[in-house]
Amino acid sequence: MFNGSRKYSLLPSSPSSSRASSSSSSSSSSLPVAPRRSPRALQRHSSLLSQYSSLLESYTEGEIRQLISALVERYSQAMNSGGHELPLFPRAGSRRKRARARHKPCALKELEVSVSELGLGYESDETVLFRYCSGTCEAAVRSYDLSLKSMRSRRRIKKEKVRARPCCRPLAYDDDVSFLDAYNRYYTVNELSAKECGCV
Repeated sequence: MFNGSRKYSLLPSSPSSSRASSSSSSSSSSLPVAPRRSPRALQRHSSLLSQYSSLLESYTEGEIRQLISALVERYSQAMNSGGHELPLFPRAGSRRKRARARHKPCALKELEVSVSELGLGYESDETVLFRYCSGTCEAAVRSYDLSLKSMRSRRRIKKEKVRARPCCRPLAYDDDVSFLDAYNRYYTVNELSAKECGCV
């Protein structure tokens, strides 16, 4: 595709431009001189071109077609949704927001749901306040977690299902929840909503 052998000259090569430069040097007029790109910038540009050309040469023709079709599809989706630019790469701000969202500390959250949505097999339109634990526990990593991770990476622990990092889980549960189902039967469910969360 690209051979990466394009050369860049630092000085203009046309005779008219060389005459203009010689006349400007001989005359004392103060015409503005266009800024020239430094050789270092040219070398950087040339190395980038060679890197991209070698990268594209490593792809097969089918892979390049898939890449182009994915870019075209993404561009058409952006245009159809009212966007004015090609969203190939996420902005730095959105990356920071996602990083902050990934590292929110373990905390108690709540959600109002119907009893049927709890997935416990009860049919009822009554709503309950479901409290749950959400967040990360990076700050609560202990020596146990680090050692367990090391043993897993060395394949000293192979078959057991172990978790090598603390998890945001309920430390205590709220009071029991009572409700009537769709057939007017009375039920009580214990340990349904979290009361306190922590890294365990």
